[in-house]
Amino acid sequence: MKTPADIITRLQLMSQDGTKSDRRLAGLVLSDLDFASKAAISEIAARVGVSEPTVTRFCRNLGCEGLRDFKFYLAQAIAIGGQYLSPEPLSRDAREQRIASAITEAAISAIQRASENLDMTTLVSVAARIATSGNVLCIGSGGISSMMATEMQNRLFRLGLPVLAQIDGQLQRMYAAVATPETTLVAFSVSGYARSVIEAVQVAQQYGATTVAITAPDSALAKAADTVIHLQSFEDGNIYKPTSSRYALLAIVDMIVTSVAETRGPKVLENLRRIKQSVNTLKVDDPRLPLGD
Repeated sequence: MKTPADIITRLQLMSQDGTKSDRRLAGLVLSDLDFASKAAISEIAARVGVSEPTVTRFCRNLGCEGLRDFKFYLAQAIAIGGQYLSPEPLSRDAREQRIASAITEAAISAIQRASENLDMTTLVSVAARIATSGNVLCIGSGGISSMMATEMQNRLFRLGLPVLAQIDGQLQRMYAAVATPETTLVAFSVSGYARSVIEAVQVAQQYGATTVAITAPDSALAKAADTVIHLQSFEDGNIYKPTSSRYALLAIVDMIVTSVAETRGPKVLENLRRIKQSVNTLKVDDPRLPLGD
């Protein structure tokens, strides 16, 4: 029998489009996940007011072999995404708290944790390698890591470095395949298990490239790269708020780029001057504005 891909979605659809008994059973499960995951077939049938064979048919209509199979997939769904199914209601104080405070405090905390656990000797060494590279390839997959790969490109090009960001999985491998010993590949992954990123690192190593990973300690990517800058993601349990880990990752990017700029020294200034001149001439002539941002 076909394995249910997402038992919760199937239950939600069943509660709307199923037979009368199926709708009642789906409604019970969705309203009391804990009961449904533990109750005997007789208890479920009694609570809804249907027969035990009806419960079995309900499970089969969901794509399961029976109640036991259904409970397995339900338990799996609860373990993976349970916090999103039955979130604690927001208290009045939480609702009235300023969003700005919640976001800024979490961002500051994430940056502080990253800084405290950062090996600056390794970071400065990575920056020194980037500063003298023939070319730099920045790769990342997913919302945060792909954004950081692009941001690294945005910061390094203005320092006079030939740099490219690539967030497409297939192209990551292709660009890695034309790497040379003069290439430095910088790989981003918050989890450390983005397959295309790991494979691109392994491909680039075959051609002598230096590979750097900014990722979780002991992850698959950390084990694959030559050098690792550790980033341990900590979530604060607020499922309504975007993850604050990206602030920590951005801080690490800024530290690397600042160190690269200092390593390259005064020769980066002419590029920065040209960018400032170009942008301010075309836009607003205000020297206080950020450099091209």
